[in-house]
Amino acid sequence: MPVDLQALYPKLINLMLDTVFVVDKDNQIVFVSDACEALLGYRASELTGTLITNYMHPDDLAITHASITRVMNGQSHIDFRNRYVRKDGAVVHILWAAFWSEEVGARIGVARNVTALWQAEAELQFLAHHDSLTELANRSLFNERLDSALRAAHRRQNTVALLFVDINDFKGINDVHGHSAGDRVLYNIARRLEGCVRETDTVARIGGDEFTVLLTDIQSQDAVSAKVEQILAVMAEPLGAEFGEIKMPSCSIGVACYPADGDDADTLLSHADSDMYRIKRQRSVGR
Repeated sequence: MPVDLQALYPKLINLMLDTVFVVDKDNQIVFVSDACEALLGYRASELTGTLITNYMHPDDLAITHASITRVMNGQSHIDFRNRYVRKDGAVVHILWAAFWSEEVGARIGVARNVTALWQAEAELQFLAHHDSLTELANRSLFNERLDSALRAAHRRQNTVALLFVDINDFKGINDVHGHSAGDRVLYNIARRLEGCVRETDTVARIGGDEFTVLLTDIQSQDAVSAKVEQILAVMAEPLGAEFGEIKMPSCSIGVACYPADGDDADTLLSHADSDMYRIKRQRSVGR
């Protein structure tokens, strides 16, 4: 007995884990498979007859319209990603394969939920550019931002300040209280440093107990001095009771400014590092 494929196709489509959309030239949904409920939280009957653009993430409308134009001009798009908003308000990341059928007079698209993949990619991207302990920028990301800040400062003729922060006698915390306690202190230091800067600035951990702070668009040398004093004051505040007997270590801060102390990243980093060691020596002499 021959198989009735025409009768079988709708059942096969609704068995697919990915969602099949059929959309007319005016972006109205003509058909959507049953998998749409898992994808967007809507039953097929709720979506049919509505505009597919109603469910797109507003920040992705422009790139999605560009993809739609490409598809309707006869170019299949099999690797397009965008975001949709589910019925419950959550955002879902979707990978699309789509083409325009002149015969049917509609756009056919297959949508796959890649939210978990996007989250994994985002996590890997974060780990590649951030310190795993403190969650601050790592040396690589800091260098990228420093180079970018210097290019911008050159164009706009403004000032950039680089602070090199070294934690004094931090080894003693690890030796007396253990590395786990030392890690908790470093995390606390990271949050304190972040709290002293603007969103446009960058705090990075570049070594065991060494941090850098990039201050962009600085108005004056006084502003840099005020920022250093703020950081010293914040770092001098005692640790909370949860740290027990551990005392908050002091820090030494070296400073370099563009363009006064150099016009490239290596020169500025070297100057700030030297300035930090000068301050540490003064601290040792003054004991």
